Amino acid sequence: MGIENLMSDELICLDLQATDKKSAINELADLFEAEQRLKNKKKYIKAVMKREAESTTGIGMGVAIPHGKSKGVTEPSLAFGRCQSGIDYDSLDGNPVHLMFLIAVPENSNDEHLKILSQLSRKLMHEEVREKLLNAQTTDEIYNILGA
Repeated sequence: MGIENLMSDELICLDLQATDKKSAINELADLFEAEQRLKNKKKYIKAVMKREAESTTGIGMGVAIPHGKSKGVTEPSLAFGRCQSGIDYDSLDGNPVHLMFLIAVPENSNDEHLKILSQLSRKLMHEEVREKLLNAQTTDEIYNILGA
């Protein structure tokens, strides 16, 4: 499943207000909830935070890709959030996160989240892609950059 099938304009926030990991995850999960992609936000957040407790999803280079597999999720989804000032995220490189992708998949999905992670990681390893995401002004630009 391609990234374009997982996102909608309503799942893109170009101005995250959160300053810490948990608030940022909650802020993006609110977008899933508003689009009825979650039937139980609390269960989903618990799954994401459990994964974060294993090891941070702040992969460095200003990027985080938190994810959760939960009965609280109705369909595979991807939200994108950008925070120009940076989020205190406990990233691998110790730097703040500016680009955040939140992945939600139903508990019964096989390795859907791993496929999504792989697609995103391949794109985000390129500095040019990260720069474009930081500077995009519209949701259409985000789609174009992600190849969605």
